[in-house]
Amino acid sequence: MNNIILIKYGELTLKKGNIKYFIDCLYKNINHKLKGLTVNIIKDNRRMFVEYQAKDQTTIIDILKHIAGIYSFVICYKVASDLEKIKTEALNLVSKEKFNTFKVETKRSDKTFKYNSNEISRMVGSYILKNIANIKVDVHHPELLLNIEVRKDYTYLYTNEIKGLGGYPVGIQGKGMLMLSGGIDSPVAGFLALKKGIKLECIYFESIPHTSIEARNKVINLIKKMTKFTNEINLHIIPFTKMQETIYQHVDPKYMITIMRRMMYRITELLAKKNNCLVIVNGESIGQVASQTLSSMAVINEVTNMPIIRPLSCMDKIDIIDIAKKIATYDISILPFQDCCTVFVPKHPVTNPKLEKAILMEKTFNYEDLIKECLDNVITIKITDIEQDNLHNLL
Repeated sequence: MNNIILIKYGELTLKKGNIKYFIDCLYKNINHKLKGLTVNIIKDNRRMFVEYQAKDQTTIIDILKHIAGIYSFVICYKVASDLEKIKTEALNLVSKEKFNTFKVETKRSDKTFKYNSNEISRMVGSYILKNIANIKVDVHHPELLLNIEVRKDYTYLYTNEIKGLGGYPVGIQGKGMLMLSGGIDSPVAGFLALKKGIKLECIYFESIPHTSIEARNKVINLIKKMTKFTNEINLHIIPFTKMQETIYQHVDPKYMITIMRRMMYRITELLAKKNNCLVIVNGESIGQVASQTLSSMAVINEVTNMPIIRPLSCMDKIDIIDIAKKIATYDISILPFQDCCTVFVPKHPVTNPKLEKAILMEKTFNYEDLIKECLDNVITIKITDIEQDNLHNLL
């Protein structure tokens, strides 16, 4: 296999003492995603190399674009660390491109090599100028940038860099419990958490018959899209009907959403701890709905001491939608199947709730038993990055 992709770590290189742990995690994630393909993955503290068969190139490029922890990657060419061979291969490589201006940039990690970086760039650049007509060097804004990396065993040459997701390898930060509603926001929040290295489990509250099996399947399909960025996600389905109906019967309509969200947080915290999650993740964005004003969030948040990550808290809706379209969750999220957050919604929910009032209303019914009942009857489904065409038939 002479076909090679060079992977650049980006931010991971700043981790110093922990870099081996980060790179090992990234290696494991890449190895899993490329399972079934004929590849050879080589790693060190500066770069990772994937040797592959030419027929798999398009597939591998698409997979690598969706793996967190990769800053960028390039299709590169390996030659012996010999100046004449480097010059010959460099000319062959750039001859395949269309350009008027170019620049050669060299990194010499092998300090025993006879020439330094500037000398290599100058000699290779001169060789290209002599052999290709009507081109010139532009060191500031070149149309084509030829990169040369001189290493101990071989030298690598490449031109077009492909941007990766960046961030950290999924799993490096531990686990988080994502509150997944089926709307536009929570899958985007989940994606951003995955990008920062948080392995996700998901909790979904359903109120059948007020919500439908189609709404559940919608959430499953959203998670299938999210597994493109990770290996597997456990979905925990909470039967929330009795709790929601009890809230409807006992609570001032203006406070129904506040009390419902407080119950959801209590349940999520208990389930998160049971599944060794360190944080709760959700798609709340400040001021977007009544339960997401700062005063509402403070009253709702009061029921838990677990850290809550809100990746979208300061984002505009249009920016959230843009990410949802890029990660292919938007078209699923807008399907017209109600979730439990959109049923029993009062006309005028309180936007500035008082904690004392919320506590008094909760004393009008036995929510502890209802929470226990929810957790005793949770349904858990493991959704992997492998196609599961028969998944819906199991529900």
